[in-house]
Amino acid sequence: MDNQRNLLLAVVLSGLLILGWDVGMRYIYPAPPEPVMAEADGDRVGSPSPASASGASANGGEANTSNAAGEAEAETGPVNLETALAAQTRVTIDAPSVAGSINLVGARIDDLVLKNYDATTDEDSESVRFLAPGNTEIEHFAEFGFVVSGERMSSRAIWEADGDSLSVNTPLTLSRTDENGITYKIKFAIDDNYMIAVDQTVENGSEAASIIQPFAFIKRTSTTASPDQFIAHTGPTGVFGGSLYDPNSYEELAELGRDSPAGAASWLGFTDTHWASILIPGEGETDTAGWRSLGDNLFRADLIYNAQTVPAGGNMSQTTQLFAGAKVSGVLDAYEDTGITYFGKAISWGWFEWFEKPLLWLLRTLNSLVGNFGVAIILLTCIIRGLLFPIAQKQFASMAAMKAIQPKMKALQERYKDDKQTQQQKIAELFKEEKVNPLAGCLPLVIQIPIFFALYKVLYLAIEMRHEPFLYIKDLSGPDPATILNAFGLLPYDVPGFLGIGVLAVLMGFTMWLTFRLNPSAMDPMQQQIFNLMPWVLMFVMAPFAAGLLLYWVTSNILTVAQQSYLYSKHPQLKAAAAKEKAEKAQKKAREEAEKSGA
Repeated sequence: MDNQRNLLLAVVLSGLLILGWDVGMRYIYPAPPEPVMAEADGDRVGSPSPASASGASANGGEANTSNAAGEAEAETGPVNLETALAAQTRVTIDAPSVAGSINLVGARIDDLVLKNYDATTDEDSESVRFLAPGNTEIEHFAEFGFVVSGERMSSRAIWEADGDSLSVNTPLTLSRTDENGITYKIKFAIDDNYMIAVDQTVENGSEAASIIQPFAFIKRTSTTASPDQFIAHTGPTGVFGGSLYDPNSYEELAELGRDSPAGAASWLGFTDTHWASILIPGEGETDTAGWRSLGDNLFRADLIYNAQTVPAGGNMSQTTQLFAGAKVSGVLDAYEDTGITYFGKAISWGWFEWFEKPLLWLLRTLNSLVGNFGVAIILLTCIIRGLLFPIAQKQFASMAAMKAIQPKMKALQERYKDDKQTQQQKIAELFKEEKVNPLAGCLPLVIQIPIFFALYKVLYLAIEMRHEPFLYIKDLSGPDPATILNAFGLLPYDVPGFLGIGVLAVLMGFTMWLTFRLNPSAMDPMQQQIFNLMPWVLMFVMAPFAAGLLLYWVTSNILTVAQQSYLYSKHPQLKAAAAKEKAEKAQKKAREEAEKSGA
């Protein structure tokens, strides 16, 4: 009766886990919004007519210079995206990896699409839009300017461009002169990837000295941000004092109001799962480096340099870099090699970075050989299982030894059933005498846990896995699309997450059940029933996970079955013992049924 009650309890708890998992995950980690799409044509925005240098030079801001650059000016809104991008006060950006435009009003980089990445898996998908103008629903932009004598240069100031576009071989300089004769210049230069070098210079043509502070900030809405999850941080991120700093989500920053970490800033900004907008300060010392909440789901990363006195006829300059684009591990590491501290940690690798990055390298290498990441995952699984095969042999031998001493163990359990302490002592002595390690069978599982977790993070974080197809699967980093309850997508309705059981999830459950069946188990009947139930519980739990991860698990289970079949052939006595035990159970069951029928 106790065993039946325990089994019923296990079934009920498993059911609650299945039904509650999806609801809980959706509540704790809401799904990110659909990406915004935009054409990747860098020439679609018309070149502006020469802009005048008119416009207010100051906005009457606060005297506190650390706040002056950060205080937002009143802007009309909301603004339609197409309307904002149609303004003629723009200069185009056309580089190998990005396209867009610079807004001459406020010297803002607020229009950027990523040429190499589609927003969806549809064949006619448009490119991912990453930056967008202020007051649009998806605003996300970087602005560069100056604080002059404690007053912030107006965000509505109009700058004059010295060219029609910004490209890899064609830098672009914006300039304007205020009523005092001080000339301000902002020079932009872009590389083949996602880095824009920004040189801010001042030429004091006035008759008096002036106190100048260059500044830069990134402003964005959190409504288009990737969710901050336990597996990987997204949101405010930076390196301060030589250490990665990423303790706050957007919600936590909104509660704090402001966050200015201690230590010199190596870089700061905002990260999404696959994208990042980051400011990298130059050699000048900073007055302010941190984040703030602006309310209404708006946030800003501020970078304000220390004030410098520029004498009459003198000049000053300050360099800042803006990274705006895809978090490609190799690209970030290359930037880190140029001297940007821990720039590769813009990808939230976590504690297992030492293992995850080599795993990603191996996946990329295999993919370059076979041309498909799905096949690369299968080959990776074969390599891992091959490396673990000697350990699997020891595990199987240990389990065989455990099986062989089962009669002796049962005899000890029966002899000392009323003295549990002595029973455990005698069983421990038996293990020592027979040279059996009861924990040896867990070793391969323990070793595979970090491998499984590392692969999970690689599939989740590595942009190389985004939208990678395999057979009927269009995106290995997303769930299996072929769910059974909508006839593999043929029926026109979506299946709730906890019922979205795909082909890979079913294969995973079946192959795991098969490995448990083939194991030379030393468990009691109750434990055996729970283990028989576990694969089907995990089938529901793992169904929403990345298809690439399930592909790894299914392949690993198939290889495990093959290994077990091979090892059984090397231990015929074990196979005979298993057959004998099965026959004894069948006889026992037949006797019980006969007794019941006779009663």
